[in-house]
Amino acid sequence: MKSDILIPTVENVFLAAIQEWSDDFMDKVWNVYLINDSDYDLESVMVVSKAFGTLDGEMKKTALLRHAFLQIPAVSVVKIEMIENKVLRLNNEFMVTYFIGGTLYDKKFIFKAQSITPDYVEEVPILFMDGVIVR
Repeated sequence: MKSDILIPTVENVFLAAIQEWSDDFMDKVWNVYLINDSDYDLESVMVVSKAFGTLDGEMKKTALLRHAFLQIPAVSVVKIEMIENKVLRLNNEFMVTYFIGGTLYDKKFIFKAQSITPDYVEEVPILFMDGVIVR
């Protein structure tokens, strides 16, 4: 019965954390973007994010944040959220769910603890800016 279930593979959709100046904080902050580098529009997109991990020997986790987008066009980018500097020391998980046509796709993307730093940046497709990419 499980062999009858087809689970489609997520391709050309990924996340990138990009460090940008924030006038609100008067400092550089990390913003997470959803990049749709596919030839298809993503419909009914839902992104659920949280951070978790161990700090000073104690298990920590943040509240869930939910973001919804009716449509993300092919070959485009949408900003999801800012990651607070305190949370960079934790694993940052983003569960992305969307439809292409009538098919449901979902994937869990995790920025590992301490991985969102200038040491791990590379050029982000479509944006042509330096960022930390998780596929």
